[in-house]
Amino acid sequence: MASVTSLTASVHQRLADALSAALPEAGAADPLLRRSDRADFQANGILALAKKAKANPRELAATVLDALPANDVIKDVEVSGPGFLNITIADKAIIETLAARAADDRLGVPLQEDAGTTVIDYAQPNVAKEMHVGHLRSAVIGAAMVEILEFTGEKVVRRHHIGDWGTQFGMLIQYLLEHPHELDHEGGKEDGEAAMSSLNRLYKASRALFDSDEEFKARSRDRVVALQAGDAETLALWQRFVDESKIYFYSVFNKLDMQIDDPDVVGESGYNDMLEETCRILEDSGVAVRSEGALCVFFDDVLGPDGNKVPLIVKKSNGGYGYAATDLSAIRDRVQNLKASTLLYVVDARQSLHFKMVFETARRAGWLNEDVKAHQLAFGTVLGKDGKPFKTREGETVRLVDLLDEAIDRATAVVREKAEKVGLAEEEIVENGTYVGIGAVKYADLSTSAVRDYKFDLDQMVSLNGDTSVYLQYAYARIRSIFGKAGDRRPVAHPELELAPAERALGLHLDQFGEMLAEVASSYEPHKLAAYLYQLASLYTTFYDQCPVVKPAPAPEVAENRLFLCDLTARTLHQGMALLGIRTPERL
Repeated sequence: MASVTSLTASVHQRLADALSAALPEAGAADPLLRRSDRADFQANGILALAKKAKANPRELAATVLDALPANDVIKDVEVSGPGFLNITIADKAIIETLAARAADDRLGVPLQEDAGTTVIDYAQPNVAKEMHVGHLRSAVIGAAMVEILEFTGEKVVRRHHIGDWGTQFGMLIQYLLEHPHELDHEGGKEDGEAAMSSLNRLYKASRALFDSDEEFKARSRDRVVALQAGDAETLALWQRFVDESKIYFYSVFNKLDMQIDDPDVVGESGYNDMLEETCRILEDSGVAVRSEGALCVFFDDVLGPDGNKVPLIVKKSNGGYGYAATDLSAIRDRVQNLKASTLLYVVDARQSLHFKMVFETARRAGWLNEDVKAHQLAFGTVLGKDGKPFKTREGETVRLVDLLDEAIDRATAVVREKAEKVGLAEEEIVENGTYVGIGAVKYADLSTSAVRDYKFDLDQMVSLNGDTSVYLQYAYARIRSIFGKAGDRRPVAHPELELAPAERALGLHLDQFGEMLAEVASSYEPHKLAAYLYQLASLYTTFYDQCPVVKPAPAPEVAENRLFLCDLTARTLHQGMALLGIRTPERL
């Protein structure tokens, strides 16, 4: 089905045409339309046009009204203040537009054609290390942006740039060679906890030996050389580390209700063969220069505390490669081989300077240009209730799996309290508790502007009140329960009916779903989707309180129309939450 033209777009076009007719010399004019508390919409563009044309704004507003043709969308327009236009939409137009949305599986949201290809770099854990709370935001924000961009028509390529290379692997591999049973564990192939336990044990033991035994330290450094040279035995053991870590990664991502596919995991090692060529291209083109034996890129606006320029080091003076060489090689691969038009990096804000320098280097090299852009979706830090970086009482970094388990336990307790009322079986309580707990963690993250820090407060996250996913999930479940009480009445749109204020407010908000998603997709701001859904649930609560659907029973056509609004609200909540990666159980 074709996308549905929103009421906002319809009104905007009619006013723009009237403005052009009233003031032809102004050309295409923007009416500056926005939602208003005094009417459905307010147009503020006349003031600027009148000033430019040296005309009286109220007189120009009257001329625009005369030029506005009769239509079935706008019910009433009045001139307010110095020349604002307050616009009221016809009830009939609201219901007809919503009916068109309801008839479409996509709720009338347009599907962009030839939108381009976005490569999203997100969820980047490190091999042989446990995932901690710091890994949460990249995974959650990145997964939501994947869903949103794909839904709006973008071709998305996922990339998980895991840390799977570097000097620590010489230490780990050498220890495993000398203690070959350290990675043995009793769990099955999918037992992530057992895999991580083995990796942790091996890492601690190898680090202790590395720090205390100079001969082992020397052997470990030789093993790094062997790894970089492609020695078969060394590479086989390195691959075993990677495979064991993936079992663990996937178990954590599965708990997060996120799908991570093996072909999408391309770590630092995936670009090894490109590093030397990347350096040669940069040096031959003059983008990078030698400085004290290292290959560097300098920037006029990146200065250290001493006032000297701070370079991006692509290749170290000892011949080793820095993160910059890998990141630049990844850009080359994503642009030249994956044909990306946009590179989106969901990475901690503390790495902003690094990526600013990497992106500028790639632009100078010609890999980024007007047709291919890179953007860092920078995110802030997860804080504890005290406003400080989230740590355990012992000052250790919080393990991500522990945090998720606690969220599930808290949420399950909340679900259990309500379970008897709706007759949930134990299996449903456990399943819904998982959905609510994981949803609570994701929503707390996604409802905050990514660049801001936020406090991790599980008590608030699993609350039934306020801006939480639990509130939205219960709103959805409550709507679904209405249909079990509606008897033989079905949702049917009735454009001929006069709408109550709460029905109008709900209907106008439902109509904005597609425009809001387009904005979220273009600005990479998933918190705006969360805010939209929270407002939708709040408007529905007001509607439910003020507009009886089942009891006391309204007239049949009124009941059908209200059931129609209920159904479209539920579908919009369900779709919106799914785009955030959050489940909406039918019963809670």
